[in-house]
Amino acid sequence: MALLRPRTIRGQLIASLVLFELLVLAVFAVFLVHEQQKELQQRVDRRLEYQGSQLALQAGAALAEGRSGALQGLVSSMLQYPSIGSVQITDLQGLTLVGTDSSLNGKLNLTQVERNYLRGLEAPMLFTLKDSVREIVAPVKVNGELRALVWIYPNEEADRLQMHSLLRITLISSVCAILGCTLLATFMARTITRPLNVLTQATRQVVRDPEDTSSFPLQISSTNEAADLTMAFNMMVTSIEEQRAGLNDTLALLDSMLANAPIGFAFFDRKFRFVRVNQFLANMNHSSISRHLGRTVFEVFPESASVPMQQAIDSVFESGTPVQDLELTGELSDHPGRVRSWLMNIYPVRTASNAVRWVGAVIVDTTQRRNSEDALRKTEKLAAAGRLAASIAHEINNPLEAVTNLLYLVRLQDSLPSETMHYIDLAQHEVARVSEITQQTLRFYRQSTLPITTKISELMDSVLTLHQGRVNSLQVEVQRCYDQDLELFCFAGEMRQLFANLIGNALDAMMPGPGRLVLSVRHSRSWRDPDIEGVRISVIDTGSGMSEEVRGRIFEPFFTTKEATGTGLGLWVSAEVVRKHHGTIYIRSRVAVDGQTNGNSRSGTIFMIFFPFARDEKAAAEGLQADAQKA
Repeated sequence: MALLRPRTIRGQLIASLVLFELLVLAVFAVFLVHEQQKELQQRVDRRLEYQGSQLALQAGAALAEGRSGALQGLVSSMLQYPSIGSVQITDLQGLTLVGTDSSLNGKLNLTQVERNYLRGLEAPMLFTLKDSVREIVAPVKVNGELRALVWIYPNEEADRLQMHSLLRITLISSVCAILGCTLLATFMARTITRPLNVLTQATRQVVRDPEDTSSFPLQISSTNEAADLTMAFNMMVTSIEEQRAGLNDTLALLDSMLANAPIGFAFFDRKFRFVRVNQFLANMNHSSISRHLGRTVFEVFPESASVPMQQAIDSVFESGTPVQDLELTGELSDHPGRVRSWLMNIYPVRTASNAVRWVGAVIVDTTQRRNSEDALRKTEKLAAAGRLAASIAHEINNPLEAVTNLLYLVRLQDSLPSETMHYIDLAQHEVARVSEITQQTLRFYRQSTLPITTKISELMDSVLTLHQGRVNSLQVEVQRCYDQDLELFCFAGEMRQLFANLIGNALDAMMPGPGRLVLSVRHSRSWRDPDIEGVRISVIDTGSGMSEEVRGRIFEPFFTTKEATGTGLGLWVSAEVVRKHHGTIYIRSRVAVDGQTNGNSRSGTIFMIFFPFARDEKAAAEGLQADAQKA
């Protein structure tokens, strides 16, 4: 039934009109056929009465004149009428006297119904047999006395053909009327549905692309209700466009704030899954936004942080009360030993019905702040130790000068034996060595605030002097490849700090020893621009080497592989020194194989640093001081 039900106004209008026409025509056809049949029956009855009466009169006249043989001619002449099928004349007992079928003469062939009319018939009588066949019987009187009966059986084929012709004409007229009304209904439906189709297409276009309103306002070509509907639709689209413009501005502002805010934003559903994050949070977690959406807090944060975070989110969903200043820490699964910390403020996101639909979180990565605090404490300890070391070196340096003078006076004595003189020379040498160490220590503490031209080899040797004890204890072979005359305009103290970091890390990598340390200072050209000349400094060790992951992070602040003694600031400061002097640094490293580290030529690290020569020392000094102020 649903398939037969039109889904368009045009189809419904046409179908309704056709159904109405069919009902009207059916009623009209039934009424017409009934009236035609009634009228036809009346005509047949009148004709039969007339024909029966005439035949009875003629038969009576023939019998009155004694012409019984003329009855057969009368009966046969009746067959010239197409409406008569057969005729017979019987006596009062029902025996056939004459008939159109002469083989029935003298026989009784009347039905039981017909026999009922053999007695007492005074006038012609019409009656119907059981097969709806009409028949007439008329009395034949001679001088007022009933002598015989005339039976006429009509031929209904002509009447049937006439009725069929009438039905055919009625059917053709009905079909023509239906087609005409259908065409009229189609035209009327098209007039009605054309603006509705335009509205439908416009609505679908708005649904497909709400931003595309190029086809609006719709043209109005009529003055009926469809025109009012089109006008209302145009007004609605205009209003929606204005509201969308305001909403888009608001959403653009909110999205811009969410996307570009220098703080992490996230929203969670009741299953603790991320439903939205901003790019800052994704970058904070070293992942993409798509890698967050749909994942739970357990899949993004470490367990030690995700458990209290889930409890806080669940509490906000249940109570609707924000959770503020939630501090979390956890060790990253993909970076064992690396601990991160976060500060979170969790709040409910409510719907119009005041129900908590989502839970939002403002997330701040406090790892660097914690590391900075730890490093600040360690740096303060190191600064205190440095000040103490400088004080001790200063105090040691004063008596060393007195001891040096006393040894000099003792050596002037002529009566001393040669063995004693040898011991005095050894004592002077060791005192001079201690004095040199104290002088280098004081140089680290009392760094110059202005750049100067200095020899790189002397700076390298002064730093190596401070590490001489570790070099001897680790049995490290030191190989110097210096160009003694190379000078560089730089901050000498910062260069000492740079070399101290590199040499100290090299000695740490070669523990527990032995190993080989190569220090190279030579004239070179820049790797990036061969026209730039400068100094290339290389620090090469045969230590354990660095993995790819470690090598990618060594210049990050607070990153260290020496948990007990390292601060994670040495190489970061070294990189700043290189950048400040407009230098470049290149690193190559190979990890130890099968646990073989020290002395193995197949493992180790190479630090190569290039510093360009200053063409104008005054301009270079101003640039270095400006960089120092920025730092």
